[in-house]
Parts: sequence; C-alpha cells; structure tokens
Amino acid sequence: MAIQTIALDTPVPVRITDDRTRRPADNRAGWGMAAPFVVIYVIFLIGPTLYGLVMSFFNSSLQRNGLGSAAGLGNYAEAITSADFWSAMWHTVLFTLMTTPPLVVVALLLAIFTDRLRRGRWFYRLVFFAPYVIPSASVALVFTWLYTPGIGLYGTWLEDIGLTAPNWLADPDWAMASVALATVWWTLGFNFVLYLAGLQEIPRDLYEAASVDGASQFTQLRRITLPLLRRTTVLIVALQIIASLKIFDQVYLMTAGGPNFATRVSLMYVYDYGFTDFRTGYAAAASMLYMLLILAASLGWFILSRRQRREA
Repeated sequence: MAIQTIALDTPVPVRITDDRTRRPADNRAGWGMAAPFVVIYVIFLIGPTLYGLVMSFFNSSLQRNGLGSAAGLGNYAEAITSADFWSAMWHTVLFTLMTTPPLVVVALLLAIFTDRLRRGRWFYRLVFFAPYVIPSASVALVFTWLYTPGIGLYGTWLEDIGLTAPNWLADPDWAMASVALATVWWTLGFNFVLYLAGLQEIPRDLYEAASVDGASQFTQLRRITLPLLRRTTVLIVALQIIASLKIFDQVYLMTAGGPNFATRVSLMYVYDYGFTDFRTGYAAAASMLYMLLILAASLGWFILSRRQRREA
C-alpha cells in the first residue's frame, strides 16, 4: 500500500474569512442579539430626545395637553438672554472645575500607592472603591449631617482646634465647595479603579531596568508611569468632565439649588422651569442648549483620542 507523503515545505492552503465574507445568517444573528438593546435605546433615549427637541419650539406646559402654541426660536432667545440661565451654566462649570482636578490627581496617587503594595492590596481596593457604590441619597444624608452646625463632625473638629466652622450648606461662599467635597469622596473610586488597571498594564521590566540604571522613584514616575498612563488619563479626564457637567443629585438633595441660588446648576434650572413653573417648552430649549455643552466636551475627548491613535 502506497503512502502519500507531504513535504514539510509544501504550503498548506488556509481559508481566511473576514467580515466581508461572513454569511448573511451570522449577520442576522448579530442583529438579533443587539435588537433588544437597540429598541430600548430608541424608546428611552433617542425618542425622548427628539420629542424634547420638537417641544423646545412650542409653548408646552404640564398644565395642558399637547405641544401648545408655536414659539419658534422664542424659547431659545429667552434662555440665551436670561441671566439666571447663564448663572446656572457658570455654577455647572464651577462645580466641574472644583471636582475634576482632585478626582484625577488624588485617584492617580491612591492607585500608585495601592499598586506598589505587596500585601493587603485587596483591602485598599475595597476601601477606596466602596464609597462609589453607595446611593446618592445616602451620601447626601451623611454629608448633610456632617455639615450640620453644632452637631456635625466637621464643625466639631474645627472648634476643637480653635477655628470657627462656617455654615457649610447655608453660606453662598461655602455651599458649592461643600457639595464638591462630598462628590470627590463619593466618586473617587471609579477613577481609582481605571488608573489601577492602567498601572497593571505597564511592564515591570521597565521599572527594574530603570532601577538598575539608578533612576529614582520620582524619575520612574515622570519618565515611565505618567507617559504610559497618558491615554488612561485622557479617558479619565473626559469621563470626569462629562460626569461633573451632569451634576444634579447632590445639589437637589443637599441644597436644592440654594442658598440664594448659589448652587443651582443647569439641570436644576431645567428642573425648576419644567416641573415647578410647568414651562416644559422653555425647559426643553434650555436643556438643548445645555446638551451642546456636553457634546462639546465629548467632541474634545473624541479629537484627543484620534490624535493619540495617530501618534501611536
């Protein structure tokens, strides 16, 4: 019986398939699995957004059915010329400026500290991330108690060292900073986890080689850690800016926009006009203008991401 042999250097044909040669049945299966999400996305996000855009051109109100009389660009003109609208926008930007730098820098420092530990790393992961899973209502309740004059811990600590505690949530000069401090404590864990994941992707051989060459810890941080975390940092900064611009829960629960509208942010402004004054058409117009600010921040992150891909 003859045995057929194949030379080792004989090329074996390999069939390579890509997305363009995929069978239509596979494509239908993919669309079928994605269909539930697409339906929910359209019903609960795209649909209300388009309806809000249409509503912004009418004098809609919660006190009557339908869209109401046509307003054209009147609602937009009123919002643009309103000092209260721009004041709320500024409070939103101010809150973002107060929270973004510490939420990025402190999260990075805590991640570096945790990553260099040899024992008990799980404990610090739990401690730093645990506040992030606490509901916003619970966080607001705890910090409102901490800020309460006379019985709050913050005021008691300051009095113990001879300082007079401010009226944290009732003083216009301190209210926004007080809300920002609560937010930093609450949301720090998310950025911490992202940075920790980024640090674990850096090869340890780089640090060992740098140590052999006599590089100090600070030099390794400046020359190795920070450059290799650049993409992670851009992502965290962009996500944090967008999240801070959407501030609502803490303000609504802790100050309700006060005192004297010192903490009324953009979403609080939209809420007041939509559900207190019942002017849903004007509130929709204000929310569309506010959405442009969110889109601008998202576009900035998209441009930076594309630039990083080209450089890589």
